[in-house]
Amino acid sequence: MMEEYPKWLDIAMKLQAIARTGLHYADNHYEIDRYEQVEQLAMEMMAEGSGIPRGEIPDLFVNETGYVTPKVEVRGVVLREGRVLLVREIADYGRWTLPGGWADVCLTPAENIVREIREESGFETRVERLLAVFDRRRHDHRPPEPRHCYKMFFLCEITGGEAAASTETSEVRFFDPEDLPELSVSRVTAEQIKRMAQMVKEGQLKADVD
Repeated sequence: MMEEYPKWLDIAMKLQAIARTGLHYADNHYEIDRYEQVEQLAMEMMAEGSGIPRGEIPDLFVNETGYVTPKVEVRGVVLREGRVLLVREIADYGRWTLPGGWADVCLTPAENIVREIREESGFETRVERLLAVFDRRRHDHRPPEPRHCYKMFFLCEITGGEAAASTETSEVRFFDPEDLPELSVSRVTAEQIKRMAQMVKEGQLKADVD
């Protein structure tokens, strides 16, 4: 059962977004000072519960300017005879995940996931279709992420290449969706993988959207 998303973190993210947006539009030092204080309080709240050291919190938002919007993460669903492609993350104690990561600017969603799959697994792919767009807060990801994030899942087909580890991954394998290894649940959940595989198997064309 999914744990309830921490209300305090939801409030902290909203406060940080209000402060950052306000700082962009503020036109006098009184407003700037107030928004800076609000942002500092929001970051203290995030640090208290997220497990991220207080000194690292500002780095998460250093590039946030203008009107603050959710971050975008892309994940690739690659199936071979009903088995799903997973990569073993070096950065997360050897746990497994669908290949993917934060979307880079100046690349389309399709270009982003094709690049991620190539870099993390060695396979060349092409995007077939969008499977789902999820709000990270509504799924059982742990630990809580101090930034609001939308997760986009794309069905991809292998067009070339071969399985190869990378600087980010130590192993590349295909798994039965009903018999998964230990997952990096900050990146993907077992329920998400099973849902994606089910959608493909049943030929469901409509994307899942939170």
